[in-house]
Amino acid sequence: MTSAPSVSYSITVRLEVPAGGRAVSELTAAVEHAGGTVTALDVTASGHERLRIDVTCAATDTAHADRLVEVLRQVPDVIIHKVSDRTFLMHLGGKIEMQAKHPIRNRDDLSMIYTPGVARVSLAIAANPDDARRLTIKRNSVAVVTDGSAVLGLGNIGPQAALPVMEGKAALFKRFAGIDAWPICLDTQDVDTIVEVVRSIAPGFAGINLEDISAPRCFEVERRLRDLLDIPVFHDDQHGTAIVVLAALTNALRIVGKDIGHVQIVMSGAGAAGSAILRLMLAAGAKDVLVADVDGVIHPDRQGLSPELAWIAEQTNHAHYTGDLRGAVAGADVFIGVSAPNVLTGADIATMNPGSIVFALANPEPEVDPAEAREHASVVATGRSDYPNQINNVLAFPGVFRGLLDAHSHHVDDSMLLAAAQAIADVVSEDELNANYVIPSVFHPDVHNAVAAAVREAVSAASD
Repeated sequence: MTSAPSVSYSITVRLEVPAGGRAVSELTAAVEHAGGTVTALDVTASGHERLRIDVTCAATDTAHADRLVEVLRQVPDVIIHKVSDRTFLMHLGGKIEMQAKHPIRNRDDLSMIYTPGVARVSLAIAANPDDARRLTIKRNSVAVVTDGSAVLGLGNIGPQAALPVMEGKAALFKRFAGIDAWPICLDTQDVDTIVEVVRSIAPGFAGINLEDISAPRCFEVERRLRDLLDIPVFHDDQHGTAIVVLAALTNALRIVGKDIGHVQIVMSGAGAAGSAILRLMLAAGAKDVLVADVDGVIHPDRQGLSPELAWIAEQTNHAHYTGDLRGAVAGADVFIGVSAPNVLTGADIATMNPGSIVFALANPEPEVDPAEAREHASVVATGRSDYPNQINNVLAFPGVFRGLLDAHSHHVDDSMLLAAAQAIADVVSEDELNANYVIPSVFHPDVHNAVAAAVREAVSAASD
């Protein structure tokens, strides 16, 4: 599948061209002929003989961006001055910062914000620890914790390389839910150490968002922290993905007129995301599910199953199917992929039941070409932004944590995750619902407030 030019590989080239003639139009034509897209063309200086122009264009990858620069260099009488990668510029010096909420203008301000006045607040919290939520940043703070072992689709790249991603996550928390999130990148991949470090820093936070920790360690880290802490612990790669998948599936099933309890679902991928999707679908009423991983379809008689895979075997594949993924898809109603690229073809999708649903979520290359899947499936979703129905965790985690923090929740459970999924699905009205719009945009003005409200109600119901 050929990638289209993307703003992720956007560059700005500062150059000079002759002031007269066709030089400017030749720049645009050269970029487009080389497969790029000119998104802006700004004259930054002008003279009688020469123009200085910033040409901003989108490429498909880094190598393609380099080719676009060379193509521009070949335009007659062009002088290249500077090339800027816009993504790297946005990350220069980091993407987040701390700001004080109150000005420190004089000695009075200093005496209240810091010593001696702050001592009164510290003593109040010592006498009543619950006041920490009221009198400190704890009430609105989440730790975004990673060990750098499973960063995006990049793999085990370590804590320093993970930091830009965690900064981005923190920025999204602030943008969509007004939450102050703090990147915590740990230089260890030992489960005991991760658990102890997070337990030790937890007093400063009202929630823990685990991020980009590889399976199966992520399961144990989350389980142990939930047992130890009195604040919600949420592994977004598991539960955020599961919430958005269930929301999209809820609306896709509305389109094809099917019920989750009466459809056959085939999944590819049994890692962190796959396991969580399965658990939430079962909680939502799914009954007929089959799961495959890199070693084939999971069934009770398969040798060498880990505890996590053994649980999947117990909950799924009641017919004890032992064939391959392609065979499993034949006659299925729903395919959900959170695994690897190109494990299926359009011909495989053609063997599914009429009104089939395909969620091919591997990034950047999905499990099946979306264009081929569309020829046979009624609804297709991906994890990509250049196709309709993007399954994006940003739809879930800001609102989920907003609701948990507002409700002063001490934990997170399936009832809250189900409430979040239904809230996301309900944002898409009956008039808006169609095969290309089963899930709202992350910029929809209602989605994060709706999720937060639903989670608050679920917390309240759980405490009754």
